[in-house]
Amino acid sequence: MTPAYLSLHYSGDLARRAAEAQERLSSCSLCPQACEVDRLHADRGAVMAGAVCRTGRHARVASVAPGFSEEPEIVGTKGSGDIVFSWCNMRCVYCMNAEATMDGAGEDMDAQALAEAMLELQGRGCHAINLVGPSHVTAQVLEAVAVAVDRGLTLPLIHNSGGYDSVEALRLLDGVVDIYTPDAKYGDDAAARRCSKVRDYVSVNRAALAEMIRQVGPLTLDADGLARRGVLVRHLVLPGDMGNARRVLDDVRALGGVGMTVSLLGDYRPAHQAHRHPGMADTVRPELVEAARMHARGLGLRVFEVSGDPLAA
Repeated sequence: MTPAYLSLHYSGDLARRAAEAQERLSSCSLCPQACEVDRLHADRGAVMAGAVCRTGRHARVASVAPGFSEEPEIVGTKGSGDIVFSWCNMRCVYCMNAEATMDGAGEDMDAQALAEAMLELQGRGCHAINLVGPSHVTAQVLEAVAVAVDRGLTLPLIHNSGGYDSVEALRLLDGVVDIYTPDAKYGDDAAARRCSKVRDYVSVNRAALAEMIRQVGPLTLDADGLARRGVLVRHLVLPGDMGNARRVLDDVRALGGVGMTVSLLGDYRPAHQAHRHPGMADTVRPELVEAARMHARGLGLRVFEVSGDPLAA
């Protein structure tokens, strides 16, 4: 498969997109937080004061490695090439990767280093480059992709986000990203405020999903069963169904129609600060997850399951 960004690269549009995104860092509104701080001139390695994402000029990266923890259609036999970004534009109290997203574990990478990471994963035989938690580093990703493509990158790009993405930033990625695997965490804003410290998650998420679907459509697989283009929406079922899985699934069906692909995750663990919040330390009953999967199938959605999911059968 030829990745989407190659035609943009040959036309010069990829480099122009990267330059435009860099300019926007000077008063950043590239995610829904719209902090409008000057990230472009931040000191290297500094925590960016005033920015919810705390990220300055360069992306901070927690890990680079082949990944095998997601759906078989994403990881295949050789893994997705995971680049896990540190910091985040949300504050999920149950975050299972808080050392990176909340504490900033990792190292700053400029465009050259990030491009090297992509090419290393390609050299290790990974099926795609899986950008994990990229919502706050759109500019840095575009800059690195432009460098990596010039040096031989040919793998599809996966944009694997928490679903709190701005349409403006996603439009910069139109024709660059092949596969979107966003979360749809909540069906109502009260839960989003309580659990992730954002006030407008539902409207932002629905607009983001609509834009992703407009760009790449429903998920398609190649002859080997690997995802090659499209959208896969994920929902982590929370204790007591706080995220309102039925409403999330109804919205996905309304946005993308029959055949849209979803993954209903049943592996919730009370991590990070979950024990400080009533109900968040509870386990998720298996019947809640199965009910969500049944509802999805009833809507005509395709249901994928994650490798190692204890509820997968």
